Amino acid sequence: MRLLVVEDEQKAGEYIQKGLNESGFVVDLARTGPDGLHAATTAHYDLIVLDVMLPGLDGWQIIAELRKTVDTPVLFLTARDGLDDRIKGLELGADDYLVKPFAFAELLVRIRTLLRRGPIREPDIFQIADLELDIPKRRVIRAGVRIDLTAKEFALLHLLSKRVGQVLSRPLIASQVWDMNFDSDTNVVDVAVRRLRAKIDDPFEVKLIHTIRSMGYVLEDRQ
Repeated sequence: MRLLVVEDEQKAGEYIQKGLNESGFVVDLARTGPDGLHAATTAHYDLIVLDVMLPGLDGWQIIAELRKTVDTPVLFLTARDGLDDRIKGLELGADDYLVKPFAFAELLVRIRTLLRRGPIREPDIFQIADLELDIPKRRVIRAGVRIDLTAKEFALLHLLSKRVGQVLSRPLIASQVWDMNFDSDTNVVDVAVRRLRAKIDDPFEVKLIHTIRSMGYVLEDRQ
């Protein structure tokens, strides 16, 4: 399990990271809001521990941005213990809220509880316009025509379908489909998207995969 801790207090961050490492987790540590948001949107994490008071961007801003594209469980860890703050965090999409000071044992229990919940079960079949993606059968049909995809092409289409209407960045796609850090000198994502388009878009009048300049790609029916 890979976790991200976003905590600007150096001692607190290192204490949490060390304790979670010793508990069997792989833990990345970010100390500013922008660094935390960048890490959370360009790499895959099973859970994020997020402070509220952060330099650059606060926790509220980070989770609001995250929830546009990422459904990773988030546990707020903060000294702000007011009821309004807790409600705000949960309304923005947090999964749990732990107030400082805290016992590490309680943090560990809460993390393990969130991880046991697992992801929300996604549908077996995605339908976008006349495109149908059947996950269990690994079958793609558009306008009644069966389309054969490679394993990576299928994974890429699956990712786009899960987040239909959402712009996915190249780093996010690279981390999710290839489990790799995105190198700006690498065009693996662009090449893969081009090949996928050749199969599911080029033979048809209506295009479903769209490029958003300087941002990434989105799958949506714009008719």
